Amino acid sequence: MRETVTISKKAASRIAGILAAEPAGSALRVSVSGGGCSGFQYGFEIDTNRGGDDLVIERDGATVVIDPVSLNYLEGSQIDFVDDLIGAAFQVRNPNATAACGCGTSFSI
Repeated sequence: MRETVTISKKAASRIAGILAAEPAGSALRVSVSGGGCSGFQYGFEIDTNRGGDDLVIERDGATVVIDPVSLNYLEGSQIDFVDDLIGAAFQVRNPNATAACGCGTSFSI
């Protein structure tokens, strides 16, 4: 059985706030693509389209969608939101990553 992706309480609150200003039915799409300084990079975008095979995760008014190819790289991950001295950003805590860049937006497996 696949481990699912989870959304932290802080991330859910931030996502819900962002989506409140977007058209009805919008979601945060989280994806993985080739690139970045470590081989793969995370992508975050507002999307109103959903594929029939997308994973849809909902928590506290936040909706996140992930395509099946990206899900292979994200299994067991937690999507979090961090606001610190460096800045505010979504972070993926990915147990599958063997290395990550300093900014946390790219990783390798």
